Amino acid sequence: MALKQFRLPDVGEGLTEADILGWTVAVGDEVKVNQILVEIETAKAAVELPSPFAGMVRELHVEVGQTVDVGTPIITIETADAELGPASSKPSAPVDDMVPSPKTEQKREPVLVGYGVSQSATTRRARKPAGSSAASVSTSAPVSASAPTAPAPVAAVLVEAVAPAAPRTEATKVLAKPLVRKLAKDLGVNLTLITPARADGVITREEVEQFAAAPAVSAFAPAPAPASASAGFGTAAPADLRIPIKGVRKMTAAAMVSSAFTAPHVTEFLTLDVTRTMKLVQRLRALPEYADVKVSPLLLVAKALLTAIAKHPEVNSTWNEATQEIVQFGSVNLGIAAATPRGLIVPNIKGAQQFSLRGLAGALGELTATAREGKTALADLTGGTITITNVGVFGVDTGTPILNPGEAAILAFGAVRRQPWVVTDKHGAEKIKIRSITTLGLSFDHRIIDGELGSKFLRDIGRVLEEPVASLV
Repeated sequence: MALKQFRLPDVGEGLTEADILGWTVAVGDEVKVNQILVEIETAKAAVELPSPFAGMVRELHVEVGQTVDVGTPIITIETADAELGPASSKPSAPVDDMVPSPKTEQKREPVLVGYGVSQSATTRRARKPAGSSAASVSTSAPVSASAPTAPAPVAAVLVEAVAPAAPRTEATKVLAKPLVRKLAKDLGVNLTLITPARADGVITREEVEQFAAAPAVSAFAPAPAPASASAGFGTAAPADLRIPIKGVRKMTAAAMVSSAFTAPHVTEFLTLDVTRTMKLVQRLRALPEYADVKVSPLLLVAKALLTAIAKHPEVNSTWNEATQEIVQFGSVNLGIAAATPRGLIVPNIKGAQQFSLRGLAGALGELTATAREGKTALADLTGGTITITNVGVFGVDTGTPILNPGEAAILAFGAVRRQPWVVTDKHGAEKIKIRSITTLGLSFDHRIIDGELGSKFLRDIGRVLEEPVASLV
């Protein structure tokens, strides 16, 4: 028998850390190769990690909610290893791990579904000293808080300060969906303190919210203020809520700051009549071939953008500072900004210019549904070349969107409203009619796109939306 450690891998794009969202196994469980062990959240998306070994879980080294550096051991599995001989003949089992040494890294082959050992030379940041990280946490018994052997994480100390004397341990396997775990983390709720009402033991969103509303529950709530410091009519001031900046939100913030202070942004606006576009949406919804896909105004905005790029391919470009080149992409990887419980992400449709209107509708529906479920693959979050952000779904008229790093343009699609509008009939007479009106906002990198190109590009998007049938046919 042998004890093998599985270390947190880099699941893509050179990420250096991840948050533990939830374990699917407990100490004593038998696991198979490629069985899902844990769900983690990186700076880009939630990812499920499969097991590289078959055997019995002996130790879980990290707790739910903990942030872990790439290369840190997260689980130990006892495996049957015939080459090592009987385990009884050894005083202790040898420990192996999943991360190869620099000398053998080039010879190792990927063994997991979805990720494996890198075949190119890579570097990772230096491992922290042993005293600066939390001690390994065995789920077979709770760790005593009276005599710690190493400094505990700040979050752990705060949770212990408000925890009851005998909370459930991870060995009892807290069951909750990823979105519920995310909510609990944002509210500072320790899931092990909640007793689920459901027969299957799964903690619900409502139970987390109720627990958070109860007195002295938040892990980040300050000590009660003295009576003399109470605000208004003898009631205590509400406690501040502290939300850790990590995961997708941390990555998004860094990218937006970098973009705002690197690329010179220019934003132009166009208010137009999209009455015919809205009528075409209704007609498409009634067609049998569109019965199994979602048809929305966003679909025609996306098609209008792709049509305009065909006329102005320079817009689908990036500024390469290192090589001092403007790189014009041969393919349009259309990003759609999506608001998810974990923050804003921008998955993209690869080769969107090749899709028919029906194919584009299917791709958009699949992309948004996957994003809302938190299952977007890392490959779908990288390589975008231009983006649409649909602020209209929130009732917003338009905005000045910030470019995604590496892209030259982003289009904001505002709310469609019924408004009075001056129209000219075929005889040249002007009349006021009630029409469907929207406003587009186009931000672009002024190093690549000058005012003339940006204006023509936005104008051509507007022309397609004003006369969609004539433009698309």
